[in-house]
Amino acid sequence: MTTNLWDSGVWNFIIVLTVLLIGMMAANVLRRVIPPLRRSMIPSSVLGGFLVLIAGFIYKKITGNPMLDVRTLEALTYHGLGLGFVAMSLKTTEREKDPHRQRDIFNSGLTTVAGYLLQGIAGLAITIGFSYALGSFPAAGLLLPMGYGQGPGQAYNWGHTYEATYGFANGTSFGLTVAAVGFIAASVGGIIFLNVLRRRGRFSGETGSDYNETHLTAQHITGNGEIPLSESMDKLTVQIALAFIAYIAAYAFMAGVNAVIETGVLGNFGYNTVRPLIWGFNFLFGTIFAIVLKAILRGLKKANVIKREYTNNFMQSRIAGFMFDMMVVASIAAIDLRAFTIREFIVPLSVVCVAGAVVTYFLLRFTCKRLFPDYEDEQWLAMYGMLTGTASTGVILLRERDPNFETPAANNLVYQQLWAIVFGFPMLLLLAVAPKGITKSWITLGLLVVLFIVIEIISFRSLIFRRRKKSDKADK
Repeated sequence: MTTNLWDSGVWNFIIVLTVLLIGMMAANVLRRVIPPLRRSMIPSSVLGGFLVLIAGFIYKKITGNPMLDVRTLEALTYHGLGLGFVAMSLKTTEREKDPHRQRDIFNSGLTTVAGYLLQGIAGLAITIGFSYALGSFPAAGLLLPMGYGQGPGQAYNWGHTYEATYGFANGTSFGLTVAAVGFIAASVGGIIFLNVLRRRGRFSGETGSDYNETHLTAQHITGNGEIPLSESMDKLTVQIALAFIAYIAAYAFMAGVNAVIETGVLGNFGYNTVRPLIWGFNFLFGTIFAIVLKAILRGLKKANVIKREYTNNFMQSRIAGFMFDMMVVASIAAIDLRAFTIREFIVPLSVVCVAGAVVTYFLLRFTCKRLFPDYEDEQWLAMYGMLTGTASTGVILLRERDPNFETPAANNLVYQQLWAIVFGFPMLLLLAVAPKGITKSWITLGLLVVLFIVIEIISFRSLIFRRRKKSDKADK
């Protein structure tokens, strides 16, 4: 079938991209001309996303049709996250000299799992209570850590599983709505926190104010020993090409794992648990293959196969910034609060979502102050954004405080994922236990509390045992 140049499909992606960019540009202008809005410190990508969301709501009310293709918005969200982390990982960094980096990465993974567990405890306790009062599905609250902590993909997967396998009517819509509200919770909570920092004098309120652009010279763009800015192939084109090469390598790996799952060798566990995890962590695998690509380029240069540096930190930062901006504005524009139209969902869903944001907010305030004292504000922003939205939401909030990712918070966000998977695995198993009845829901709640206590003891191991040693010395 021949595609005509005037067919809507030819222009759909460009139209969606343009609307999102217009939304961000409009938001940026509003931030500049409206002082109260500027002082609120709402990121332009977040404000732009809500402007597009409102415009889409009005458009649908008038025409009855969606303004933007949701599948395109979801694709931009998914790939923007992966490509953004790839670009960050392609940056050349000095060899890490801080001996505490691995400890901080480990602690970040534990903090992530603690966030999942506390969200699960709060959500499950609430829906068990509402199951007695309103007849709600008792295990529905476990979709809170899936929607907030894991994002729309896992929220859909487990919501659909609860609906199709365990009889949770409209469970898919419930899960997706939790994930959608998570983006709102990330934005609102992040803005509140930034304003708290400003009132305490720890943040000026101007995005990127700590970055002195007068220090930017041609050397940042060209670099010593790097490929020239423009020759037969533009330097920016090379940077984009490297990012896509690493990302497609990650895709090939994930597709290979998926092919193994399709053989049925892992059974339902492969289909329901492993596959969503593999495709949900595209940014983690993208990061790994970006590091591999960077190592290959470094090896080729040492062997004199290539003579110049191909990666450029300044341009990779700009690519990452663009990808994260597009990811956030697209994810917010795609928000669907459909479950709030179901009457029996309104009260339990509202309470679960608010409780999830509150417990996450205060858990991280307590944890980051004690485990990450050198950069507690940056770590809080990154972790809170991730534990209520997605990893890229965390990056957007972090960028308000740390525009050039000079603290370890951004890298912690990436490299902690392995530890989060290891320590969070028992919780994934409990997701299939709770929906089997009210008794199993109570048992699951008790096990989640035990796991949370264990994770917190491991997290604060140095503080606990340090105090114990001091106490022992005092007794002597």
